[in-house]
Amino acid sequence: MDTGMGVAMESKHPQVSVPEAFSQVPRELFLPEEERHFASSNVPLSIGERQTNSQPSTVADMLELLEPRPGHRVLDVGSGSGWTAALLGVLVGPRGQVTGVERHHRLIERARASLRRLDPDTVDLSNVEIITADPGTLGRPDAGPFDRVLVSAEAQTLPTELIEQLRVGGVMVIPVAGEMLKVVVTGSGDHDVSITRHGQYRFVPLIRD
Repeated sequence: MDTGMGVAMESKHPQVSVPEAFSQVPRELFLPEEERHFASSNVPLSIGERQTNSQPSTVADMLELLEPRPGHRVLDVGSGSGWTAALLGVLVGPRGQVTGVERHHRLIERARASLRRLDPDTVDLSNVEIITADPGTLGRPDAGPFDRVLVSAEAQTLPTELIEQLRVGGVMVIPVAGEMLKVVVTGSGDHDVSITRHGQYRFVPLIRD
């Protein structure tokens, strides 16, 4: 766990709001063709591989809890369609970095293709990467520490290995046993963690292998 102070670039780039990020990254670009006419509906939509593109209100709730800022390094665990990673890319701006981790190769290729559909003159997401998850490993322990970690799949217990990938002051938002948790690392000790609870949600299960 890193004890640094995090990024110091925030003042140079204005903070984009979550609604503004939604307006810049159309959901339909990250959906299979047969689901695109449902893009404006506030429901989860299938993207194949028994995975879903989460309903917009849930994504908005998670991003508001996460509070990504310009210049932040963000880990997106279970990036799926790539839509949330793209939204995070807008929120952290050009000096930030978003790493989406996904275990399904077909979803990775589709997510990368969806990112390429966005006009770089309108929204530059060169700061977003979607990579293959290492079998048996959660997140990217070799690439931390991160300022923020977002988990879009439901764990049954809070994964300590993801907390360890956060720097001091870092935040993770994750559904655990049906409840959305916000986890804040408050110090360098093993027990220096603050956890708050933010309602009931349903997600696909978090899988390690």
